[in-house]
Amino acid sequence: MRPALALIGLLPAPAASAPECRQDRAIYADRDGGYELAFAPVGSSAAATSHHFKLTVLSSGVVLDGIVMPGDPERSNGMVMHNCPEGDATGEEIAACTVWEGVIYALDGGDAALLPDEGGKAAETLLLAGFGASLRYSALWDEGKAKVVPWDTFKRRGCAA
Repeated sequence: MRPALALIGLLPAPAASAPECRQDRAIYADRDGGYELAFAPVGSSAAATSHHFKLTVLSSGVVLDGIVMPGDPERSNGMVMHNCPEGDATGEEIAACTVWEGVIYALDGGDAALLPDEGGKAAETLLLAGFGASLRYSALWDEGKAKVVPWDTFKRRGCAA
């Protein structure tokens, strides 16, 4: 047997392509690794929200709740909240616990787009415009639960099982 052919037998077989990561399972991190944003399934087709996610401040372990609601005009309107009251809450109570509110953009190939549907292929990068500044001027900062201002972009770093 020729040596070159013998070596071919020792090479690992090509890996089967990994299944595509769905948006409702995607996990993102900010550039400096201080924050993690992890999507989860909404769990109800009757929900007013199109996406749910948790945003963790890794230095303190504080977990913020995030939702996305479709808008008119068509936008991926996001909110990040901390310690909001359960059940019926007034607009004033929701405003008091909201850390950030704005549009979440999917950035793929240089274009800004809507966040993919829950079961769609996860975006590679997300832009939460103004998130870092909003967090810096929130109660979380004043309470010392967040000490590093994150970038407004989050890159996909994994996919939940």
